[in-house]
Amino acid sequence: MRTRRGPALLTSLVVTVVVLAGCSGSSEDDVRAAAQEFLTAWAEGDLAAAAEATTDPEAATALLEQTAGDLPGAALEAELGEVVVEDGTATVDWSATWDLAAAPEWSYDGTLRLREGEDTWQVVAEPATVHPELGEGQHLQLSRTLPERAAITDATGAPLFTPTEVVTVGVDLGQVTDLPALAAALSAATGIAAEEIVADVQAAPEGQFVPVIPLRRPAFEAIRAQVYDLPGAVFPTETRTLAPTSTFASALLGRVGPATAEILEETTTDGQPRYAAGDQLGLSGLQRAFQEQLTGIPGFTVSVISTDATTGDTGQEIASVQPVPGEPVQTPLVPAVQNAADAAVAGESRPTHLVVVRPGTGEILAVASNEAAAAGNALTGQYPPGSSTKAVTATALLSTGLTPSTPVPCPATTTVEGREFENQDQFDLGTVPFTEAFAQSCNTTFIQQGLQLPDAALADAAAAYGVGTDWELPVDIFSGSVPRDSTGTTKAANAIGQGQVLMSPAQLALVAAGIASGTPAAPVEVLGADPAGPAPAGPAAGVLDGLRPMMRQVVLTGTAQALADRGEVYGKTGTAEYGTGTPPDSHGWFMGYQLDGPAGDIAFATLVEGGQSSSAAVAVTDAFLGALG
Repeated sequence: MRTRRGPALLTSLVVTVVVLAGCSGSSEDDVRAAAQEFLTAWAEGDLAAAAEATTDPEAATALLEQTAGDLPGAALEAELGEVVVEDGTATVDWSATWDLAAAPEWSYDGTLRLREGEDTWQVVAEPATVHPELGEGQHLQLSRTLPERAAITDATGAPLFTPTEVVTVGVDLGQVTDLPALAAALSAATGIAAEEIVADVQAAPEGQFVPVIPLRRPAFEAIRAQVYDLPGAVFPTETRTLAPTSTFASALLGRVGPATAEILEETTTDGQPRYAAGDQLGLSGLQRAFQEQLTGIPGFTVSVISTDATTGDTGQEIASVQPVPGEPVQTPLVPAVQNAADAAVAGESRPTHLVVVRPGTGEILAVASNEAAAAGNALTGQYPPGSSTKAVTATALLSTGLTPSTPVPCPATTTVEGREFENQDQFDLGTVPFTEAFAQSCNTTFIQQGLQLPDAALADAAAAYGVGTDWELPVDIFSGSVPRDSTGTTKAANAIGQGQVLMSPAQLALVAAGIASGTPAAPVEVLGADPAGPAPAGPAAGVLDGLRPMMRQVVLTGTAQALADRGEVYGKTGTAEYGTGTPPDSHGWFMGYQLDGPAGDIAFATLVEGGQSSSAAVAVTDAFLGALG
């Protein structure tokens, strides 16, 4: 699309009049000057001045105002051509280029007729002044169309969004007989608070439809009997472009809906809107990040049509530009994996997230959150990861020469600078191999050993898996935060994933993927896109040879034995305290990977917000792996 070339006044029209090679004779110069004066005033939005430069200012004003309404927000460039003067009349050829709002430009050639007045030449006020095919009693009609939105696809190239019938449950105030009763009944059926429905209806202008909730056809049919006969309830139907379910990878994919003022402003370039109110545009996620690529370029038709709407005149098309389809965006999402993850998190009543990544590539295979959760937190949430990051602390310790068989103490409690830290339920293992302390998630072991590390060692180990990287992605992922300079009790807490350590489910899944493959990778949300950043360096040679068997032992004999029958699964549980309660609330975590499973090699991280223990996350992970087959 073209961009505006100057300030827009009133009709938002702008003109650049290019004066061609000068003609001989003062009459021709006068005619050219009069034509230029008319076009300049018209384009600058000074319709009164433009009309005064014509033979009939009243008719010209009506004509120009009609055209401004027919081509709203358009900007005009004009180029004058040949001038011919004969016996008090003249013609001036000109070329018009309309920079249409939210549409491609429209160009055509026209002719201005002028007559010689007492003091100056005047443009003849006639419809053909605007367009050569415009006659008396006619006006222009602009119809703008968007192409069908290009697909966001899964890893195989199959579209993930399809046209879907949606029924909007709403209220027609003119039909309401008892608003409180109606609101109560709609609330019982939809879950929307009755007081919210009442407030929305009372705030709406008279006669305006008030939406309560849009529902896919199957969801509407499930409540149809409860709402269909309620006085004042109405149910308009439309087709929207939707993902398979309302939760299907919603944090990553985003959604499509009517353009908002924010989106229209976001997609305006140099004052020129790319899209218009009512367009179906991406509102979030990849749908928004790849707006232009997916939406394509609008097309338009311009017709000449009667100003008398009762004539039934369908108009004569005088110009058209076909819309240009957008280009698909391919994700690495695997529907079977996404569906299994969705089913697993749906079984948990507390806010729950599960992110799945392909080891070695960083491709995101699934991003699942249940309806109780804020879906975006699967990618951008900042949570204390608790003992799930003991895999990172173990990486640092194994890098210093500690081995899985090294004897380490695991007392019930340990004190750092007067603060007592304890194991869950104050279990005491005595002195055990490092593998056993890891499998049983012994806090005191990791605090005592972690305090012997250089202050930056934990941050360096985390960075080896990409933690803390400023990923450049279409949809943000919080890459985690591990401080480099903590000491004392904070350093002790950091060693067990508390203190100042923060992580998102997506980044923890990437850590698990790096451990599984040995080649940590930057996250991939779109296949073929530029890398999100350099591949993380990975841990020191030999570290993973010790860490992987330790993570396997967590499943075989440790805190995640519920997964022992789910194939070759490795992992680490985590319980992370948060808040100011006594005792504090806790998130439940599990991070790990499965080799040679139904979906191949996969890595994952599960978070149950307020799960109180890691067993909740292990149970969701178990359901996920079970759903995969």
